[in-house]
Amino acid sequence: MKKNHQFHLVDPSPWPLIISFIILNYTSFSVLFFNTKINLPMTLSMLMIIWVMFTWWRDVQRESTFQGCHTLSVINSMKYGMMLFITSEILFFISFFWSFFHHSLSPNHEMGLMWPPMNIQSFNPLNIPLMNTIILLSSGISVTWAHACMCSNNFSETKKSLLITVLLGIYFSFLQFYEYSSSPFCISDSVYGSTFFVTTGFHGIHVLIGTIFLLYMYLRMNKMHFSKTHHLGLEMAIWYWHFVDVVWLFLYMTIYWWGK
Repeated sequence: MKKNHQFHLVDPSPWPLIISFIILNYTSFSVLFFNTKINLPMTLSMLMIIWVMFTWWRDVQRESTFQGCHTLSVINSMKYGMMLFITSEILFFISFFWSFFHHSLSPNHEMGLMWPPMNIQSFNPLNIPLMNTIILLSSGISVTWAHACMCSNNFSETKKSLLITVLLGIYFSFLQFYEYSSSPFCISDSVYGSTFFVTTGFHGIHVLIGTIFLLYMYLRMNKMHFSKTHHLGLEMAIWYWHFVDVVWLFLYMTIYWWGK
């Protein structure tokens, strides 16, 4: 539909309502998994979320790349929206760090007046956590390299560095899965277990989302959807990945290192 203004009023889309219901079901199925160990409904919900994400991105991609709806004013408004979204995510993680410091700085009698609580064997921060820190810092370098190459119109180097970042993100997720599978404590072991798994688990989910985001940008790069002056999607994916990196640094320094 032709618009006689510069503002971004999208055409009606079913995806916001659909993904809201799917996420609601995913939350319910997660609770079901915690209590019954039945993970099939939760897995199917996650697959549906990924499918809707890709479909929604396809519509935005069509709107920006082929229909030319994303003017300079629209791009600026989307940047502000992404900044607000990342700010809300920062506040989301601050709540977990707040809980961690509240319990670790003043452990009560139920925890044996010590932190970590009695009979909890924490992870060695110099093993897998340090390796994951090196991986994410390396991915931050490679994704910055990708942005610099994109601004220089060097498509081959951009694709190469993006692929390196995606592979590092996948490697991080595999190492975290191995760490979880070999953990000497579980999510129900005192407030330490719940704080550890909820905080690191949500960060792990953000790593998976960021990896998918960057992989999608890599696929768009192969279809020549970006240019030196038009690569908003790639720029937002890079912002998101830097946010994931910074959160992990705080997480490593507090929960793994300081809270050991």
